[in-house]
Amino acid sequence: MDTSQGKLDGKVALVTGGSRGIGRAVALRLAAEGAFVAVHYGSDADAAKRTVADIEKAGGSAVAIQARFGEDGAVDRLFDALVRELDGRGLDILVNNAGIASASPAAALTPDELDRLLKVNVSAPFFVTQRATPLLNDGGRIINMGSVASRMAVSVQIGYTLTKAALESLTPTLANDLGRRGITVNTVAPGAIRTDMTAGYFAIPEAAAGLASITALGRLGEPEDVSDVVGFLAGPDARYITGQTIDVSGGTWLGPIVPSA
Repeated sequence: MDTSQGKLDGKVALVTGGSRGIGRAVALRLAAEGAFVAVHYGSDADAAKRTVADIEKAGGSAVAIQARFGEDGAVDRLFDALVRELDGRGLDILVNNAGIASASPAAALTPDELDRLLKVNVSAPFFVTQRATPLLNDGGRIINMGSVASRMAVSVQIGYTLTKAALESLTPTLANDLGRRGITVNTVAPGAIRTDMTAGYFAIPEAAAGLASITALGRLGEPEDVSDVVGFLAGPDARYITGQTIDVSGGTWLGPIVPSA
């Protein structure tokens, strides 16, 4: 990681759910471009410390901030700690990455499970964005982590799909609201990505092969496939892209894949 001439030198980023998986890859990527990164985490302090340590070992700057979304006052605790770390500086980049999964079909989804999904995957990023907006410098970036599930029928993820579609729907309106300040708002929609959250499922060879078979590029994704796109959207080259959803799924289910003759 060489931060000597990064595109994000002097910028400050907040990555929610930044200790593991896609969030960790995003935190590392933004730090590699020169940003100071606030790595938010919910409960895995060790993972957050490792992410911060890896950033610092490579010459970057980061801090871990704990707040468990879904609990009362979590967003307040996050921003109380963040403002202390900012020490008068503004925020330049917000990545709403934190989220939880669900494997319940419609018939099995309970009110309690749906309520928690909505609190963590929709309410938390909305109120994080609301709190972050006054801190965002003009020309800032907001990047929401959606999912390819919002354009596909996945029966065992109906609650997760509902929440990711809701989060994605915030993007165009926020882009309109903040555009005159030069702030862009976009959604990144990953497909099947190898993380600790998906490790159990991908450990089943048939499941992994099945997902790869409906992907145009013929493989599962890696966290870096997503973080590279987030890094682009966070940087100056994406200054005229806003209100969009960028599909980062390797072309998952674009239609039947017919072998060439």
